[in-house]
Parts: sequence; C-alpha cells; structure tokens
Amino acid sequence: MNRRTFIQNSSMVAGASTIATGTLANLVSTENTFKLKYAPHIGMFANHAGKDVVDQLNFMADRGFTAFEDNEMMSRPVAEQERMAATMTKRNMTMGVFVAHKIYWNEPNLTSGKKEWRDEFLDYIRKSVEVAKRVNAKWMTVVPGHMDLSLRRGYQTANLVESMRRASEILEPHGLIMVLEPLNFDGHAGQFLQEIPHAYEICKAVNSPSCKILFDIYHQQITEGNLIPNIDMAWDEIAYFQVGDNPGRNEPTSGEINYKNVFKHIHSKGFTGVIGMEHGNSKKGKEGEQAVIDAYAEVDNF
Repeated sequence: MNRRTFIQNSSMVAGASTIATGTLANLVSTENTFKLKYAPHIGMFANHAGKDVVDQLNFMADRGFTAFEDNEMMSRPVAEQERMAATMTKRNMTMGVFVAHKIYWNEPNLTSGKKEWRDEFLDYIRKSVEVAKRVNAKWMTVVPGHMDLSLRRGYQTANLVESMRRASEILEPHGLIMVLEPLNFDGHAGQFLQEIPHAYEICKAVNSPSCKILFDIYHQQITEGNLIPNIDMAWDEIAYFQVGDNPGRNEPTSGEINYKNVFKHIHSKGFTGVIGMEHGNSKKGKEGEQAVIDAYAEVDNF
C-alpha cells in the first residue's frame, strides 16, 4: 500500500461528519500526556472533528498529540498552509514531515544520474524551502525513486549521493533536513532505497546535517526486522521516525510489532523529534478513531 492509498483510505473511512465546522470547542477534551511527539495526519480523526483541517488539528491537540505531519502540504493552497501553521503555533504543535518532491514509483529519476531528473528534483527542493518556512517545518521526506536496471548498484548509489549533496547545499543555510525513506520491497517493488544500512551509507557519504534518515518502522519490520539493533546502529543519522503496525499498516497494537518496547527504547535514547503516524485505522468510524487514540495511550505507557 503506498502513502497516497492509505491516507486516502483513512479519509474515506472518516465519511460524512456529524460535527459542523466551528463546533470543535463544544467537544469534551480527553487530553493525554504522551512522552513522545506522535504526529497524526489529516483524515485520521475526521469522523470526530469534521472535514475542516483546522478543526482536525484542534481535535488532535485536544487529545494530547503535540505534533502533526502532512505528506500533501506542498500541494495545499497557500492560504490553507497559513491557517494550519497559525493553528499549530497557537496549539504548540510541532510540524513534522511533508513530501518535498515528485516521487517516481516506476522511473529511476535520482539513481540514473540524468541531468533533467536531477534538475527537476533540485527545483522541488528549492520550492520546499518556502513551504517549510511558511508552516514552520524542519523535516521533509525524500524518496529516491525506482532502481535503474541498466546500472550497477554502486553507480546508482553514487548518482544518488551527488543529488543529495546538491540538495543539502540548498537546505543547509535554512537549517532544514531532508529525510531519506527506505521503502519495503513488498508494497513498493523496485524502489532503490529499501534498507536502513544503505540509507546510512548514503547519509555518511553525503556528510551533511541536512541529509538524514527517516526510519519507518513499518517498512523496516517487513524488509529487515531486527528493529532495535538497527535503530542503534543507525542512530546518529536518524532524524525522524514513522510508524504503522504489520500486517495491515494500521495503529500500534493491531499487528505484531511490540511498539511499547520500541518506543521505550527510542525515548530512553533521548529522542525529542517527531514520530509520524503514517498508517490507517484498523476500524471504521468514531470507534476506529478512538481505538487509535487508545492504542497510543497504551504503547506510550512505559
């Protein structure tokens, strides 16, 4: 399941809301106090909060979530970005990742070394700087694209490193960080970057504070497992986490991953960044949304 599909699915699960825009203040707050900055996305709580993005952000904050992420932020109208940024500032929420560029699911855009694809990518990175400033973001997701079947892995890695160095030169003056996301081979067949050790190798070669790893625990459970040891091995290059249980890519406690132990370990290492809730809801409607909130309260209780 790709990122667009599961986010669209969770929006569809939300359905028609019975709460009109502007009535969020009438909801009773059941705020949790989480140890980590878990970040929901738009659509995750739409049955409770309604369709308006600001109402959804307020609902998240009312339930104790102190961060938010939005893969689609770059495509939102500027006025909507500004409304969301103002709400996050008012509610003291940290903005998580947004996707910084066009992702090529079937073409080797950054592994091929072709100038036109690299130039397109760097243009997206320049545009992402303005979006990041507007919404007070620090991190942005980069997915390197499909492998180039005509080139050996080493040449593809070198091509990717060069693109990341060029992008880092754009981001460094602004203190922004692109996070490279390895994707699992099952749901994203043919993607060049699949494993944390490879991402670690690339980040070491780029050698920039603006090029780090997005460790998506869902993907890595499928690809390589050994989650806590791999977190430790790559720790100095990890800037961001995302989660989803497996199988199903839904909230923690719905699958096989012991998220209480994983989160306890991440917290023990002093992580103060964002943990993106990049998953769907295992149940429909308000019941499913409450199940998500309850699941995070459970796994954060360590």
